[in-house]
Amino acid sequence: MFRTVIWATDASEAAEAALPFARELVQESGGTLVVVYSNDADELGLEARIQLQVHELRQAGIDATFKLVGGTAVEPAHAIADLAIALDADVIVVGTRGHGPVVGVVVGSVTQQLLHLAPCPVLAVPPATRWLEGWARTRALTTA
Repeated sequence: MFRTVIWATDASEAAEAALPFARELVQESGGTLVVVYSNDADELGLEARIQLQVHELRQAGIDATFKLVGGTAVEPAHAIADLAIALDADVIVVGTRGHGPVVGVVVGSVTQQLLHLAPCPVLAVPPATRWLEGWARTRALTTA
C-alpha cells in the first residue's frame, strides 16, 4: 500500500520519534523511504547526521534515499509538499513537538502546515511520552 513514504526530519527528538513509524510502513510494504531535510536553517552537522541515518537504514535493508529541499527563501512545509507531489508519495511521516492547537496556530509549525498542504495523508506522531501514556491508558481500560 505504501510504495513511497516520506519521513520529514529536522533531526529533533520529535522527528526521531516518528522514524520507527516510517520504517515500519516501508518494511511492511517493501516500499521506499525518502528521508527529507529542509535546510531552512544552516545548522552545522545536521545534514551529515541525517545522511548517516540514511546509510544506517540502507545497511538494515531498507530502500532509503536522502533529499535536501528548500532553502532560506522557501517554507519547509511547502518544499516537503512539493516533493511529495513530485514523488507521488503515499504518506508523509512527521513528528510533533507536543504544542497545543493554539500554539500551533500562532507558531505555524511545519506539521500543522503540512496537514493543509500535503497531497497525501500525513502521519503526525506525537512526542513518545504522550503516545506511550495514551497507549498505557488504553491498555489499562481494555484489560480492566
